[in-house]
Amino acid sequence: DKDDSSTVETIPAPAQISYSLLKVYPHDTSAYTQGLQFVNGFLYEGTGNPDSVPNKSKLRKVDYASGKILKETSLPGILFGEGVTVLGDKIYQLTWQNKKGFVYNFSDFKLIKEFSYDIEGWGLTNDGKNLIVTDGSNNIYFWDPETLKEIKRISVQDNAGMKSNLNESEYINGFIYANVYQTDDVLKIDPATGNVVGRIDFSELKKTYPELQAPPSDYLNGIAWDSSGNRIFITGKRWSKMFEIRLN
Repeated sequence: DKDDSSTVETIPAPAQISYSLLKVYPHDTSAYTQGLQFVNGFLYEGTGNPDSVPNKSKLRKVDYASGKILKETSLPGILFGEGVTVLGDKIYQLTWQNKKGFVYNFSDFKLIKEFSYDIEGWGLTNDGKNLIVTDGSNNIYFWDPETLKEIKRISVQDNAGMKSNLNESEYINGFIYANVYQTDDVLKIDPATGNVVGRIDFSELKKTYPELQAPPSDYLNGIAWDSSGNRIFITGKRWSKMFEIRLN
């Protein structure tokens, strides 16, 4: 095994990445956001179920400007929905500790198949070829979207050591951006090395909008990239706001 301490010393400290806030939109405060992706002008959102209410976890197509839900389907029973991602003509959705995933038809949300895996499901994104999965540890997993089996994994670290609690994620211009659970941070991760190369601190959003610090608002979680508009949508679990930002 390589000596982690010596490896870490050679990693440069992550760059602090600033952003500009462009617009603010409404967000459904019943949505415990666990997955978010922007496709062809619409947001696709997956929600969780912290209160164990039957059929509470959702997969949704959302009009970002109004927050209106245009289409949705529910996960059965009290399953706890987690990350979602759109790849090709399919939508993939994980569950938290149920070790069960779902594949849907993109156009009509029709369930194509269920699959199983042996880790917790947290965040989910893709690089155009592989599914990219987080499980709350310092690992990021790459899965084949057809077989839904692991191809490889990377560990995530910065100059101070391993970084865990990686949650909702997005693949942007060759890097993985991941929310860090229970913080206001999003990390920019090099998928080739697992090294954290940048950090975005979104705590200012809560200072500007204090209602995001009070119930029902929970932690920051939700990052979606519009490549054509060069903008990012940011929200949180049961937040009343969705923010459109641009990285500086």
